[in-house]
Amino acid sequence: MPSKKPDAPRNSEVAGTQTPDRANTNAKLQSLEDVRSDATGQALRTNQGVRIADNQNTLKAGARGPSLLEDFIMREKITHFDHERIPERIVHARGTGAHGYFQSYGKHAELTKAGFLQDPEKITPVFVRFSTVQGPRGSGDTVRDVRGFAVKFYTDEGNFDLVGNNMPVFFIQDAIKFPDFVHAVKPEPHNEMPTGGSAHDTFWDFVSLVPESAHMVMWAMSDRAIPRSLRMMEGFGVHTFRLINAEGVASFVKFHWKPRQGVHSLLWDEAQKLAGKDTDFQRRDLWEAIETGDYPEWELGVQIVPEADEHKFDFDLLDPTKIIPEELVPVTPLGKMVLNRNPDNFFAETEQVAFCPGHIVPGIDFTNDPLLQGRLFSYTDTQISRLGGPNFHQIPINRPVAPNHNNQRDAMHQHVLHKGRASYEPNSIDGGWPKETPAGPEDGGFESYQERIDAHKIRQRSESFGDHFSQARLFFQSMSETEQQHIIKAYSFELGKVEREHIRAREVNEILANIDLKLAAAVAANLGLPAPKAGSVKVKGSQLKQSPALSQMNHLGDVGIKGRKIAVLVADGVDAGSVDHWRKALEAHSARMLVLGPTSAPVKTADGKALAVDASMEGMPSVMFDGVIVPGGKKALEALAGSGLAKHFLLEAYKHLKAIGFAAEGKALVDGLGLKADKGLLLGDDQKAVDAFVKAVEGHRVWEREAAAEAVPA
Repeated sequence: MPSKKPDAPRNSEVAGTQTPDRANTNAKLQSLEDVRSDATGQALRTNQGVRIADNQNTLKAGARGPSLLEDFIMREKITHFDHERIPERIVHARGTGAHGYFQSYGKHAELTKAGFLQDPEKITPVFVRFSTVQGPRGSGDTVRDVRGFAVKFYTDEGNFDLVGNNMPVFFIQDAIKFPDFVHAVKPEPHNEMPTGGSAHDTFWDFVSLVPESAHMVMWAMSDRAIPRSLRMMEGFGVHTFRLINAEGVASFVKFHWKPRQGVHSLLWDEAQKLAGKDTDFQRRDLWEAIETGDYPEWELGVQIVPEADEHKFDFDLLDPTKIIPEELVPVTPLGKMVLNRNPDNFFAETEQVAFCPGHIVPGIDFTNDPLLQGRLFSYTDTQISRLGGPNFHQIPINRPVAPNHNNQRDAMHQHVLHKGRASYEPNSIDGGWPKETPAGPEDGGFESYQERIDAHKIRQRSESFGDHFSQARLFFQSMSETEQQHIIKAYSFELGKVEREHIRAREVNEILANIDLKLAAAVAANLGLPAPKAGSVKVKGSQLKQSPALSQMNHLGDVGIKGRKIAVLVADGVDAGSVDHWRKALEAHSARMLVLGPTSAPVKTADGKALAVDASMEGMPSVMFDGVIVPGGKKALEALAGSGLAKHFLLEAYKHLKAIGFAAEGKALVDGLGLKADKGLLLGDDQKAVDAFVKAVEGHRVWEREAAAEAVPA
């Protein structure tokens, strides 16, 4: 049995030890600190260390004469500039990252011998990169897409990369189909459109012909594909892995990251507007949260399946298009991850970080998942191309904190000055060093799990991979009515962008009809197609009718409104006391309050004093906030009622189902806007109103408002 999590609090203490501060984490990353550059007080020099006297002018033959080729300073500078951009990732090109640490809840020796999971006082540095899949580096953050969730653990036994997504399944079952899928989802080759999205013919042509993609497409059409924040995403290892203890006993596991901030998403209208108003919305959100001390936290857990139970499910554990429903196998918490430091340089760290699912440590091993097997080759092959050769592990962000001595030599960008004459093993010239480490719990050398394999070499898909629709059906039927309607609208929007009607019809009749006839009929109606009367294949029943763990409505988090952004709209004549009242109330809940005025200039309060604002309502529109407050002040309320900008801000926030709190004297403004009262539209600023507002923001959206909000013209 796996070790159990102790009762110690998760956010401030782990097994009785205080959460480490930045200094402790930075000390663990000393191997990276050695290469940091601070030019303060330093002379300007060439890359070879020569002091530069004139960095303004090229060496020329006379003041107006030709430039001279011998100007080594200019040539070095221009050459470096010409090569500053490296090939971007083919997928996951658009990304952002952060440093942090992982800490185990206790000793999990019965489950694995991996050292970073044995000691609650051990601080393991991590670097995390979040990304979108389809678009290039310059694409938007809020497009409908899968999000990458890759974590590099700098453990004492070597680097462990947990390279996953914010969705627990994938589009294909076998790695040989990965180039086909990516070619299909990428912008179309004849016009290089669309950027950052899947709403086009080649994607839907492919997935409508590949039924194994049905489950993942359902996730991609759900709200999971437009997360509110990178801090509010679940993460998944996707594949089934093995954990192995010191006695050699292995268990199958699925890795999960559970955000303490809850699992929340944007509305589709918000996502589209943010793509234009702030292309960097999600990377900015993560950066600002860390800078302001609202450190994002996730809990790492695993679903554990003993090897004896491998075949006890109605799906195959090796099939990457399948989940293990949490109602069948609960997630066992192992530890927590906190992100508490932003990168010093985006290119050197976030852009050059190199992940690979093949980077594992003793106590962790692979399974025969055919998609995972291909990824083990593909990632390293990609990094060699992107980062200029096989020495990418020497780039500071990729260096392990454990030593990495071996007999590999030379190649491009070799940064190590290797001593000794022997670059081979075994040798006697250098005393046999470096030497092998015996496997076993005392010595710690890595050994692969001894899985017995007796089979013919064939190109064939296992029959156990043949069910493509039952889990897609389980996902749809586990959604709330609101989430189901969002999925229907997403399919309708995306397929509506498809030019060829036969592709739209095939998706409806051959895919959606096999998942759920209600879904298929609704999408067909929106596309002007006849509703299918039955599916084309017989779908076997699932062990579950519903899985509540799949609905975001059941993942509100446990940190309240910490880190949520609340806009306070002000104008000349605002009641300063009302503003201060809300500031104290929101600070008590660790929310982030920003004061917005008609412009970026300060406003005058009712008592004639200047009140600084953080931004204008136009500069920071409502889509950037989780809730809105309109404080008191008769003249200010009258000014807001007469401002088209303010009215649009409030109507848009209402349309996007956000909590809005008005001072009691703001009733005339509410009536003038024609807004209907609900549990998220509040009048008053007493404690009862504050509590109601906080509760509404905790719920993320006022979902019961959605029908009324559709009539709002914002």
